[in-house]
Amino acid sequence: MKKLSVSGFTAALPAWRRNGLRLFAGAVLLQTAACSFAGAEDAVSIAPPQKDEMITTSHSETAVLAGGCFWGVQGVFQHVQGVKKVVSGYAGGKADTAQYERVSEGDTGHAESVEVTFDPTQVSYGKLLQIFFSVAHNPTELNRQGPDHGTQYRSAIFPETPEQQAVAQAYIAQLDSAKSFNAPIVTKIEQYNGFYPAEDYHQNFLTTHPTYPYIVVNDLPKVGQLKQLFADRYSEQPVLLKTGQ
Repeated sequence: MKKLSVSGFTAALPAWRRNGLRLFAGAVLLQTAACSFAGAEDAVSIAPPQKDEMITTSHSETAVLAGGCFWGVQGVFQHVQGVKKVVSGYAGGKADTAQYERVSEGDTGHAESVEVTFDPTQVSYGKLLQIFFSVAHNPTELNRQGPDHGTQYRSAIFPETPEQQAVAQAYIAQLDSAKSFNAPIVTKIEQYNGFYPAEDYHQNFLTTHPTYPYIVVNDLPKVGQLKQLFADRYSEQPVLLKTGQ
């Protein structure tokens, strides 16, 4: 894994995030956890999907999901039982623009995404979508998540099979019909054209930088909400990605 100094890592962030974090980093780190989490959105308890993939004997499947900054989304799914690997990366654009600085400009078509490799005999695709909509992000925010703005932070699902697409479409319709959220779901179901892993310094970021202000405020609460709402699916030990290979 590429090691960055604090100044080196901060330089890789978009300008607004660099400047904003410099202003309040010290104050946040001195606060208690409860105060630090005050800006985080609450998870929403929702029903599981009525339509899910058929039971299979396969032990490996992948799901590509976009729900804002990939640090928190990766961190959530790394704590889900049945998940074997989670990679932060980019989907929706072309290979030659799948770099953090280019994607951050917001004109590449990419969304910050995660590729979740899971065992469908242990956790279903539908259950992953339930966690995605309930805990990992807010599916009613258009082209933004929390403090992050731009199409690269959009809510999107990239189905890899017709069955995944059918499950995702049916679930969004189910949740909207039940008025599970206080606004319509804006999650896009987009064509899967490949997934491109992000730079090593983005991988496992929630676990390796638990005191980083952005993580404390926006992402650690999601892991706590996963544990609370999906106690039967929660794994205390995260499945970390091996990097630098």
